[in-house]
Amino acid sequence: MFSSPFEPSLFFPPVEQADEDGLLAVGGRLDPEWLIDAYSHGIFPWPIDKTSPILWWSPDPRGIIVPEQAHFSRRLLRTCRNNRFSVTLDQDFRQVVSLCAKTHGKHGGTWITPAMIKAYWALHRLGFAHSVEVWSADEHELVGGLYGVRLGGFFAAESMFHTKTDASKVALVKLLGHLGKCGFSLIDIQMLTPHTAKFGGVEVSRNEYLKRLDAALKQNIDFDE
Repeated sequence: MFSSPFEPSLFFPPVEQADEDGLLAVGGRLDPEWLIDAYSHGIFPWPIDKTSPILWWSPDPRGIIVPEQAHFSRRLLRTCRNNRFSVTLDQDFRQVVSLCAKTHGKHGGTWITPAMIKAYWALHRLGFAHSVEVWSADEHELVGGLYGVRLGGFFAAESMFHTKTDASKVALVKLLGHLGKCGFSLIDIQMLTPHTAKFGGVEVSRNEYLKRLDAALKQNIDFDE
């Protein structure tokens, strides 16, 4: 169903043409056809703001998590078990994306633009984007979550938010556990951070990433529980 990352893209130059920061292309469209082509070739959009042209990236090295190599602190696992939160999948995708945009916007982050929200909502309706929701058990309020793109056995984690301590971490534990149980082989985190390294994130070369992506795209996996 998905083209190999080693086959020519319909819309983008070869990823080897990206600059030293990983910037590959400027402009284009945020619609499902472009996004699916991008992700299946190791490319992702990361706009500057809502008025500038879209920027498309393919950094080298690339941050990933291999599901079976994920690990969590005992304190966090206790938090997941203590009934402070309840966790769901795909129950409120649009609200999760909107809260990711709102939360990051408070700190000067503007890349989740209205056009990005619209584009990923379209992917969700087609079954290619998913969310994890974390709810406050006592107030039944959405207090954390994350969303990302799924193609075959590949999942690209896009963004997360929290309004209560540990809620986004609980969402990540749920996601990694669910993807591992379903048999996903590759989780893209784009760039490694100290935060994601704590959960088992590592860096691989872009070429190694594309090899893993190629294998993951051939997997026939259902995201549903």
